[in-house]
Amino acid sequence: MKKVACNVLNGVTPRGPHSRATATSTRRTALRWSVTALAGALGAPFHAANAAPATLPSAVSLPDELAMALQRGEPLVVMVSLPGCPYCKITRENYLGPMHAQEGLSVVQVDLQSRQRVKDFKGAVVTHEQLIEGWGIKIAPTLLFFGPMGKELVPRLEGVASPDFYGAYLDQRLAQARRLVQASVKAP
Repeated sequence: MKKVACNVLNGVTPRGPHSRATATSTRRTALRWSVTALAGALGAPFHAANAAPATLPSAVSLPDELAMALQRGEPLVVMVSLPGCPYCKITRENYLGPMHAQEGLSVVQVDLQSRQRVKDFKGAVVTHEQLIEGWGIKIAPTLLFFGPMGKELVPRLEGVASPDFYGAYLDQRLAQARRLVQASVKAP
């Protein structure tokens, strides 16, 4: 088993969902707070502090998950996670989880050091650990953006080098991947 590290860079401390400096991320945060306030005003039993942490579906069959994403004109986002990694938790709970739940983002998670089985893009059944090793991933979190035929569409988003701009980097990669998927659908 190869060593894989959680992204902990030069003492950078994650600051939570309110420190992101992008318009899209700011709108998402405002929307979450608005929903919480509205639910409270209506007497609903929802409180942000008591909300369950966002989770992502675990990858089971990448070809099937990719096919469902492509039917919707979307790339398949795969998050490589490491148990206990604080940056993975931030990525999952503040970005991908809400995007999956609220916007229907096609995303699955694979876990480093996991023996859980998954069908890869070639149809072989491997463990999450073997899949990640085959992709050559050395840092968590890593986000991959797949399109037709299981090809990576845009550069991977590796680690969390700058928590303040992570939302912008993610939005940029998603926009690029979506354009490429939609262009491939229109191609003869």
